[in-house]
Amino acid sequence: MDVILNGLTLAYIGDAYYELRVRMHLIEKKLTHVNVLHTQAIRYTSGIAQAQIMTHFIEDKVINEDEIDLYKRGRNASGPGRKNIDAKTYHMATGFEALIGYLYLNDLDRADQLIDDALKTIEKGDSNGKNREESEN
Repeated sequence: MDVILNGLTLAYIGDAYYELRVRMHLIEKKLTHVNVLHTQAIRYTSGIAQAQIMTHFIEDKVINEDEIDLYKRGRNASGPGRKNIDAKTYHMATGFEALIGYLYLNDLDRADQLIDDALKTIEKGDSNGKNREESEN
């Protein structure tokens, strides 16, 4: 895409594409009940989950310097946040969405690679960083 988009516009696109990929992932897991689909989707799409994904991407060097810059473009452009999560988490989630949005428009294969990694990251543990087994005990 030739148009240069700001961080929040990239986040808008990234949010939509990530949400679609999450929904397709859940349907591929044979989930069909709408309430279950919605509940499960929140595990992947909440601001807390997206911040956890970004922490993993940065700490484990999953993304390169250019991608970190794209993340920061979205993170730094985000507004005051949401009532249900703290500002830092909200900004990190917006940065994640901006990164996915940029890659969706410019390198769909890379966007899909990162989303696949993100899905695995969330499935390894809940959005508080605990393994499912730990949170059930």
